[in-house]
Amino acid sequence: MAEASTVPVLDSPVPGTPVVVLPGILRLTAPNPSVMTGPGTNTYLVGHDALVAIDPGPDDAGHLEAVAAAAGGRLRAIVVTHTHPDHAPGAARLARLTGARVLGYGARDGFDPDDTLSEGAELTAGDLRLRAVHTPGHASNHLCYLTTVAGAGASTTAILFSGDHIMSGSTVVIAPPDGDMADYFDSLERLLGFDPPIAVIAPGHGAMLPDPRRVIEAYLQHRRAREEAVASSLETRGEAVIEEIVADVYTDVPEALHPLARFSVWAHLRKLAAEGRAHSDRRDDVTARWRAY
Repeated sequence: MAEASTVPVLDSPVPGTPVVVLPGILRLTAPNPSVMTGPGTNTYLVGHDALVAIDPGPDDAGHLEAVAAAAGGRLRAIVVTHTHPDHAPGAARLARLTGARVLGYGARDGFDPDDTLSEGAELTAGDLRLRAVHTPGHASNHLCYLTTVAGAGASTTAILFSGDHIMSGSTVVIAPPDGDMADYFDSLERLLGFDPPIAVIAPGHGAMLPDPRRVIEAYLQHRRAREEAVASSLETRGEAVIEEIVADVYTDVPEALHPLARFSVWAHLRKLAAEGRAHSDRRDDVTARWRAY
């Protein structure tokens, strides 16, 4: 795999165009662009003599054949951040193409790994070491992966492969019941305490993020502001269904995206309910009515 400087490539990903984004990290973007996936799902090949593929993406033959060709017989493992359909289904085909073993948090949603990974688990391939970081919130089985790349002299750069925990260009939808807003806050805040600090985020969608603290703090600020706006809307109305709160809160978002926004509002309401600030007799029903407490 070609070398690059320790400054990440910040171009917008283009499906079908392999890009070395950091030394030992090649990005290939799947051809599945959408409002949910941005330019498409990023698949990363990480390592030198032995490689690991992170998030093979959808079961798209052309994309997976390109990943296998770029690996050049060096792929040893395929890991997924979570089992949503834009990240994990390609694992089985890529394993057949390369003989690599498949790993993830556990079997679910049609994903069936050879081995499981959990918080703190380490995966070694050649001189590469990846550490799994359990980051529930977007999905209960979400893992980020932490590694380092060599810099000038003896320096290293800590890289976090964030899957859908953090994206480039947009915030993340939290969809209950598997998505949990309280877990999401906790998982974001935890990343701020890493030592050494994360230097670069390689997201599951979009360009590399070279200022992780700023990005994470902006995510937290955004979610806190949304939560207070949800609470204020409910308090003003006294009682409401989620669509009414979305109309109050998401005035800065095109109406075409409001059906997606209702999931994050639902997640905020469930968090507020756990804190004694909202109530519904049917918390697990997205169509339920909610009352201010």
